Amino acid sequence: MSTPLTGQAAVDQLLEVLDLKQIDAATFQGESPQVGAQRVFGGQVAGQALVAAGRTVDPERPVHSLHGYFVRPGDPTVPIDFTVEKIRDGRSFSVRRSTAQQHGRTIFFMSASFQVVEQGLDHHTPPPQGVPGPDDTPTMLDWLARYPDRAAAFKKAPQAIDVRYVGTPGWVPPGDRDAADEQRVWMRINGKLPDDPLIHACALTYASDLSLLDSVLSMHGEVWGPGGVIGASLDHALWLHRPFRADEWFLYDCTSPSASGSRGLASGRMFTEDGRHIASAVQEGLLRRVGA
Repeated sequence: MSTPLTGQAAVDQLLEVLDLKQIDAATFQGESPQVGAQRVFGGQVAGQALVAAGRTVDPERPVHSLHGYFVRPGDPTVPIDFTVEKIRDGRSFSVRRSTAQQHGRTIFFMSASFQVVEQGLDHHTPPPQGVPGPDDTPTMLDWLARYPDRAAAFKKAPQAIDVRYVGTPGWVPPGDRDAADEQRVWMRINGKLPDDPLIHACALTYASDLSLLDSVLSMHGEVWGPGGVIGASLDHALWLHRPFRADEWFLYDCTSPSASGSRGLASGRMFTEDGRHIASAVQEGLLRRVGA
């Protein structure tokens, strides 16, 4: 098995994934990293769809929200075609619809809104208190040392994001995870990103799909995989509140208000190390029990 990309090399590959080929003014094409996955990671196609939409908008209008639906699993072995529809360009807002297709069928679609920078009321709730900082939180390598049988799956994919679980990850074996009311994770892109705010928004969109549904399992002390639960993202919404850099630490504070009918709802807030609330996410996922 080849050595997985880490650090800046992995980040550079992520940037290549987000750097779509432009076919014409409203059509783009993206590739997936060839890591042996059976389907395209949801955060990847969402991030790419946002890249496509953002390239049709004046750079002076940063994205402030997106709402997407995962319609079909993506095939990582073939390119993804993105088509952008210009819904509106007003004095302050621009709205785009970005659709991803493979094999002639839609796999994902997104609406995204962009706004000129304005001044107005400003407040936010404080971040959770008593949370250890990223330097005091176990690294992924620390967790994998405790569960070496789980390491193979992580070694297949480039490690472009430094993920540090404050609590127990959702991928530990059944019985090793106590129920908790939240799932908190420190994250950052594990290298340097360009200064382009759209790239940071797309990288954050990519990362926002990584651990959000873990909070649904946390409520029950459940885990992913054999003896636990399998799942898939159904939809995803993200609101960007304040300027940020995705290559600097942010705390992803996730909770689940409801689960029923084999679906679970999760919400997350993202805070910088100095406590600024930079983004909020909501996602519903399909969750089904599987045998050992």
